[in-house]
Amino acid sequence: MYNFYELIEEHVKWISEIGADPTGGTTRLLYDENWRQAQAELKEKFEALDLVTQFDEIGNLYGKLEGTKYPNETILTGSHVDTVVNGGKLDGQFGIVASYLAVKFLKEKYGAPLRNLEVISMAEEEGSRFPYAFWGSKNIWGLADKNDVIDATDANGVKFVDAMMDSGFKFKNDLAPTRDDIKAFVEIHIEQGSVLEKTGKQVGIVNSIVGQKRYSITLSGESNHAGTTPMGFRKDTVYAMSKMISEATDKAYELGDPLVLTFGHVDVQPNTVNVVPGQVTFSMDCRHTDAKVLKEFTEEIETLFAEIAKKHGVEIVMDNWMDESPVPMSKEIVGTLEEACKEANLNYTVMHSGAGHDSQIFAVHVPTAMIFVPSIDGISHNPAENTRTEDLVEGLEALIASLYKLAYEEK
Repeated sequence: MYNFYELIEEHVKWISEIGADPTGGTTRLLYDENWRQAQAELKEKFEALDLVTQFDEIGNLYGKLEGTKYPNETILTGSHVDTVVNGGKLDGQFGIVASYLAVKFLKEKYGAPLRNLEVISMAEEEGSRFPYAFWGSKNIWGLADKNDVIDATDANGVKFVDAMMDSGFKFKNDLAPTRDDIKAFVEIHIEQGSVLEKTGKQVGIVNSIVGQKRYSITLSGESNHAGTTPMGFRKDTVYAMSKMISEATDKAYELGDPLVLTFGHVDVQPNTVNVVPGQVTFSMDCRHTDAKVLKEFTEEIETLFAEIAKKHGVEIVMDNWMDESPVPMSKEIVGTLEEACKEANLNYTVMHSGAGHDSQIFAVHVPTAMIFVPSIDGISHNPAENTRTEDLVEGLEALIASLYKLAYEEK
């Protein structure tokens, strides 16, 4: 008899302690000592289950249960092993633990599958050590450009290339073919939001990952004395910014879900109590599941900001430095996951993801879908990140049922 409660708690505790911070949380960054230890111990677990293990050139770890009838077809499942600095105990790593436990259960109950069933522990997703995200999944599909990281260093001045090579890895051969055996990828992950918790659902089947547009916006006016500069003579960048943020946020509320708009970072110059601020740089993050709506809304906001800047006599520069399109999940795989959850009588809903995940990289190349479990209070990237064990179990059961359909059943 399997006690999934104990198994999940045991394995989450184990992997969270690799890189545990004495103040709480876990820090495990690409190619650091904790990362190397986690990948090595995961490899040992995979091998103890008699999975065929290997690292690819850059450090993604694979553990494969070989299929009996379709050896050229693989169902892949897993997530990323890296964390943010002082992160929580579930982000990324729960997806690896759950995938490992799912394959272990399926192997021990049903034996070998028809198709290969493979667990992946991806090298990196967060971009927390070096200024590059999705290093693991992008390398799988030949999307990573070594020129983007060859001169990169971390906060301590360690070069990306040195960290990689010291860990025993190297850049992927540009001429190496990409895999053509992966027939589906299923990633289980904590929601990192509060939709499931607020709606009383234990499992979310993700049918789309939002598109994101991020801006760095700089307003240039005129710094001047706070006491001797009349209001009518000012070129106050903070006042202009406040108008922009207020009016744009009102428009976001009017449009409503699933659009979200966030202003998160502000840098004021000269940032002094008695000087009219002559320059301010602030960030804008806008997300939506529909590429057309996202484009139209952000264009409307760009026009609005230009008009406000002109009205207040300040110059504006808008740098749209991120422009990621929404990524739909595979209707076929989403349907399979729904069918599996219905047959297992699980408490699920279909939803979109408001955060980015490795699945958005996979979905462009192979049929992909995600399974979410709730996050308590929507907290993530934080030592307080948590999910009720019963919800983790429900998610694991959804993954097991889905992988059985994909790897063990005839199509």
